Amino acid sequence: MIVASDIHKSFGTLQVLKGVSLSLNKGDVTAVIGPSGSGKSTLLRCLNHLEVVDSGEIRVAGELLVSTVEGRAKYPDAATVRRVCAKMGMVFQSFNLFPHLTVLENLIEAPITVKRMPRDQAITIAESLLHKVGLSDKRDNYPSRLSGGQKQRVAIARALAMEPDIMLFDEPTSALDPELTGEVLRTMRQLADEHMTMLVVTHEMGFARDVANHVVFMDGGKVVEEGAPEQLFGAPVHARTRDFLARAY
Repeated sequence: MIVASDIHKSFGTLQVLKGVSLSLNKGDVTAVIGPSGSGKSTLLRCLNHLEVVDSGEIRVAGELLVSTVEGRAKYPDAATVRRVCAKMGMVFQSFNLFPHLTVLENLIEAPITVKRMPRDQAITIAESLLHKVGLSDKRDNYPSRLSGGQKQRVAIARALAMEPDIMLFDEPTSALDPELTGEVLRTMRQLADEHMTMLVVTHEMGFARDVANHVVFMDGGKVVEEGAPEQLFGAPVHARTRDFLARAY
């Protein structure tokens, strides 16, 4: 579903990604862990074109998002980029809900505007998704009336309303207290049980260990180690991985 090869990204003189490669198969739940500043969120933002890469190749569901020609990144035309990126839904750590729209309006805005979906169909899908995340009773509330955990579950439902093939999560619980974190993780576990393809940047080691089927450890802009959760958490090969996990638990 995603194949990223030798991704490089710098901000000015700061090299954030130093040849990162990653692949994600259909139905995979891949957790990306590592210390702050290791390039995890930047990698996610490069995958869905919120950041442009300096070089490397990214394919999404078989379609080319970016390649490298003569050492420089080359993207296709804007319509192709939009079509490829529409295969991915994104959930941010800061919710990013529209404050002037109700919960229901937040969910139907993009399907109607971007996909030209009929309003009645968009509402039917939105109501189904709100039921899935346990927030049917909040459909007419504004985001300011919701807890952090509720806002994040609305954000997940909003991303799902675009019917993506892949869900990207950028530290979706980092802004929440432990009790609200549990609400969001339960929703993500449910998606995993339904075989949604998911790439999750997270500090939640329990989620990475128990829900993901593949874990990637990044540090210093590189993939240091990756593997099945039982291998990476139970018998990490690299000393840097062992040191990080000893501090994280």
